[in-house]
Amino acid sequence: MSAFCPAGSAPVGHARTPAPVPRARLRPLALAAALLTLLAGCASPEGLKDEGRARQVTAPLDLWPRNSPAPLRENENPAALKPLPELPRIPSGDMGHADPLAVLDADFAASGAAPPAPGSVRRPELHDLTDDGKPDLIAVVDVDRRTSELRVYTVRKTVVTRILALRGVLAGVELAAGHLAIREPTKDPRYVSVTDYVWDGNSMGLWDLTLDLAHKPKPTTSGAAPAAGPP
Repeated sequence: MSAFCPAGSAPVGHARTPAPVPRARLRPLALAAALLTLLAGCASPEGLKDEGRARQVTAPLDLWPRNSPAPLRENENPAALKPLPELPRIPSGDMGHADPLAVLDADFAASGAAPPAPGSVRRPELHDLTDDGKPDLIAVVDVDRRTSELRVYTVRKTVVTRILALRGVLAGVELAAGHLAIREPTKDPRYVSVTDYVWDGNSMGLWDLTLDLAHKPKPTTSGAAPAAGPP
């Protein structure tokens, strides 16, 4: 019996004609012969090919393992709490009772910076980020056409307190289930980095860092302006 190979390939070899065996042993022998044929396979007419040297898999090489950066200073930590006691107290704990421009002026002045121009401040937003049932203040100051300052304020023991301060290129700011997600562009225009902050009971802790698809700008609708109605 010879091994059968598809057209275009050479048989590996020929097996001698087996001696007569009892019928009860024919089925096991047939299965064994089929298994040997599968294991042997059919030789390629071109023979074996060298695909090159296999790359070795090694663990990452840690460069300068004994060096580590110093921890963030308080003025470098975006989630560092900063009370603003010079502002009027808010017994209700509701940041809706505060003047957003006065809050920003006091915060910038406390850092030795000039107060932001009123035209550079976006419309303030009030949302509960600290999960106390009272709104907190989210403010953005556009430093220039690309860079912005985002700051979040709450009330702690009647004192207006800054709980988050970020400076960067804001590709988007989103709220979902108490999470504040900051979207910033990357070198690849298809993706943005997303920094997710959430209140942990004491501060706006960093929750997650991810990449996401960049939002495509919505097309502007063009057309004639609607006709003016009667005076």
